[in-house]
Amino acid sequence: MAGNRSIITLECTVCKERNYSTTKNKKKTQEKLALSKYCPRCRKHQGHKETK
Repeated sequence: MAGNRSIITLECTVCKERNYSTTKNKKKTQEKLALSKYCPRCRKHQGHKETK
């Protein structure tokens, strides 16, 4: 990846399955990313947090 962007993994907060990967700018957003995404294991929209 070019510049300050790095690849991160998103993990479901309920079942702890790692479902998504995306990129984020480390300089602009230093806190952990949290999004609402669809979890195929729970079969509904759940909160997903950034993991290492």
